[in-house]
Amino acid sequence: MTNIAFIGGGNMATCIIGGMLANGFSAHQISVSDPGEQARAAIQNTYGIIATADNHAAVAQADIVVLAVKPQVMAAVAENLARSLPRHAAVVSIAAGIQLSDLQRWLGPQQGIVRAMPNTPAMVREGATGLFANRYISSEQRRAVETIFNAVGISCWVDSEALIDAVTAVSGSGPAYFFLAMEVMQRVGEELGLSPHTAQALTIQTALGAAKMASAGSLDTAQLRRQVTSPGGTTQAAIEMFQAVGFEDTFRKAMNAAVDRAQSMAEEFSRKP
Repeated sequence: MTNIAFIGGGNMATCIIGGMLANGFSAHQISVSDPGEQARAAIQNTYGIIATADNHAAVAQADIVVLAVKPQVMAAVAENLARSLPRHAAVVSIAAGIQLSDLQRWLGPQQGIVRAMPNTPAMVREGATGLFANRYISSEQRRAVETIFNAVGISCWVDSEALIDAVTAVSGSGPAYFFLAMEVMQRVGEELGLSPHTAQALTIQTALGAAKMASAGSLDTAQLRRQVTSPGGTTQAAIEMFQAVGFEDTFRKAMNAAVDRAQSMAEEFSRKP
């Protein structure tokens, strides 16, 4: 039985814990540490998990330690925790912009570490998480880490740490791209005369339905788009306008901006002592 310790009991940690408990994990397998008294009380009342303010106590029996703290405090938390980590434990960081080299500098050069990039739909158990492990993580540990993140959606391993930045651009930041498109669709629907309620309901259901069709897997997204786009029809008129204003190029620039920012964040945190 794998024991998992969460350092930090914020939104992402608690949504992962909720998914784990719904997928066969026992509350006895999970420990949580958080400095906030209200956060600890909420975790204990909601999930029946003992929460503590002592990071060292939380990890004492852990097989996997999930570092779910803000990037700005990661160095201090990791360095303080290093002396208490069980030798066999795998450490999983879900902090954006914190590189393996820095985590190993703080935790120890031979520490088994996984970088994970989950996204906010994990909160409704529809998340997508990118994973990359250093060479000290065993196959068994990789499977255990997968099980944790598959409890709130899907997980995918990437072949190099640099690809975590691509994961950030695609799925980490991706929900906001869809939310922005939905905002605009709803606003324009209202401008065209729909009530706010109707514009919102149609937009949300359309996004949900399109995602379900794409996830069915029988056709790729390009084929699905062509199915909807009748020659000379309304959809073709809309698609041609998107193409005329450089929709794909704009999207490419936006996603590359996310990658650039992820890389600059990594440099900023790497410069911290």
